[in-house]
Amino acid sequence: MECLSHIFKIILLFIYSLFPSTAEVNEITVPDGFHISIFAGELGQPRFMALSNDDVVFTTLINSGNIVALPDINKDGIADKIIVKASGLKSPNGIAFYKDWLYIGESHQVVRYIYSGYDQQLGEKEVVISKLPKGGHSTKTILFGKDNKLYLSIGSSCNVCIEKDERRAAIMQFNPDGTNGKIYARGLKNSVGLTLHPETGEIWASDNGRDWLGDDLPPDEINKIKEDKHYGWPYCYGDRVADPEKGGDRKICISTEIPVFNMQAHSVPLGLTFYTATLFPKEYRGDLFVAFHGSWNRSIPTGYKVVRINMRDNQPVSIQDFAYGWLKGKRRTGRPVDVLINTDGSLLVSDDDSGYIYRIHYEK
Repeated sequence: MECLSHIFKIILLFIYSLFPSTAEVNEITVPDGFHISIFAGELGQPRFMALSNDDVVFTTLINSGNIVALPDINKDGIADKIIVKASGLKSPNGIAFYKDWLYIGESHQVVRYIYSGYDQQLGEKEVVISKLPKGGHSTKTILFGKDNKLYLSIGSSCNVCIEKDERRAAIMQFNPDGTNGKIYARGLKNSVGLTLHPETGEIWASDNGRDWLGDDLPPDEINKIKEDKHYGWPYCYGDRVADPEKGGDRKICISTEIPVFNMQAHSVPLGLTFYTATLFPKEYRGDLFVAFHGSWNRSIPTGYKVVRINMRDNQPVSIQDFAYGWLKGKRRTGRPVDVLINTDGSLLVSDDDSGYIYRIHYEK
């Protein structure tokens, strides 16, 4: 009997180890009136998230190659179960629902499946965009615009170089079936995060700056993406500052688009979303939330948090920490990747380091 009791205790300790303790969750600081909890765990490396047509959270698992559904049928703020909907994909990152289709960005292609509901099997896998550049910044992010076009972000192959493949360090535009692909915007080193402005319909993107210019250069960026515009990389960064490694080509820099907002260098901004729900206080509505994945090319680490960019008249005016505590000195306990507004108005935060999706809600 004593042996069985000992085994039971070991099993309990193992189960507890799969989730952060209450103390660990409580180490994440959020503003007064906000609360953070675990929406889902045991996910491996959850990356980007999307809400399905039937209001279920889906996420890509980049390490396992799986796509999972996380239904919360009883609406208690905790996923009821983890349902594997697709498997065997190569480093899936981007995810989007469009009409009756689920789209996934793999490292080398974009695929889609007919979607009939979270509790139904997906249709057959269909490749819609093939033979995409591999290696380097290899993740592919997907967004559907107000114009019903598919937008695809493809990162650079290097830190600073002239790309031989013009599709790199760019955002491309396609029809939903993958036809009529073209370069939409250039000079974006690694715009992993894409979102739509809820009022203007403009595409806004995060962009990771280059490395090896010191702790505080160049700034990471938020950009409004415009057709046929060049955003500077590798010739310049920030507000048209010439990059010394590319000979400071000022002729190119003069004509490049400047960021709508500069942020701390090496924060590694990834997912971003405008807050359009009503659960948060009124002053938060319309603000931009950005997940900072965190630095490596810095003597003092930075990032590892979620920030709020205050908006005024559809323009960013200031930035402040919203959820932080995943970085303790030089030790990290998590790396936020994406932010998603759930159907109840809460903000979900995926973390590909700890394997959790957190839920942040407001309740005085």
